Amino acid sequence: MSKYAVGKHSKAISDRSGLEFPYREMVREWNGSFVHYTEFEPKQPQLEPKPTGGDGVALLNVRPDRTEPATTVRIVDNGFETYEAGSRIINVFSPGHGLTSGTTYRFRGPPTTSAGSSFTYSNPESFDGITGANIAKSAGYTITTGLYKNDAAITTDYATSNYFYFTVDTDTATTGEIKGGGYGCSVGPVTIEAW
Repeated sequence: MSKYAVGKHSKAISDRSGLEFPYREMVREWNGSFVHYTEFEPKQPQLEPKPTGGDGVALLNVRPDRTEPATTVRIVDNGFETYEAGSRIINVFSPGHGLTSGTTYRFRGPPTTSAGSSFTYSNPESFDGITGANIAKSAGYTITTGLYKNDAAITTDYATSNYFYFTVDTDTATTGEIKGGGYGCSVGPVTIEAW
């Protein structure tokens, strides 16, 4: 079997310049050219760019934003309290109510089942000369956050986040500072209907 000569006295012609160089000083380039080591050019990095992925178009497992449905806020049991005798102002205790002062809300009693198995809201219980039907009127009442005491509104952080008051139509308190309204009462937007 034959083998190649070492070529220590041989000459070679460069593929790049066409000049003659010692054979042992020749190198092969990435493109197959046989050139002298002084003429060697490495492969341009731009000829083999690193692969990059495309920009992300969408997120995985997204949940679109939604409009929160209107809900009612529960009023504690017997959370209505008349201000004083002859007054139409009623303070309401509802811890952390989150309601907005100057907005009209409707009061409702506990939900009940009517004939035909549909749910409706009953009226709050009447107390101290204030009728439950008047409190639960469909047009609602504009509330003010805070607690009404001593002919002035108390607007501390505690009072505004836990109390609000409104002026009821037609009825007036008989005694004053009487709690009532019953159990399961709530307040919310006028537009909420029973299920």
